[in-house]
Amino acid sequence: MAISKQEVEKIAKLARLRLTDQEIEKMQKDLSEILGYFNLLKEAKSRSEAAASTTGMEGKATVSDFDKKEKVLRKDEARPQPDSVVENLLKAAPDKKEKYIRVKAIL
Repeated sequence: MAISKQEVEKIAKLARLRLTDQEIEKMQKDLSEILGYFNLLKEAKSRSEAAASTTGMEGKATVSDFDKKEKVLRKDEARPQPDSVVENLLKAAPDKKEKYIRVKAIL
């Protein structure tokens, strides 16, 4: 899809840009290429939707369906690690104090 010079001038005016004739030509080319990419994406989407047709399938699950079910969460427990794992982590840490790794404060 090609963008006209008038369309580029209108877009430039809306964006409060002053463009030279050379810049307008470059923008015409660039915007046309961008729209071409969007058309390619649109085609790819329609092809993938056609390939993934759900004809004959039972109903789809939605987020609200999961809210209706009982929420099952695992218990949050610390898992003990062998001392060798802890030692290797501490050796690799750039800054440490005793058996803790120092990090920058983020709050």
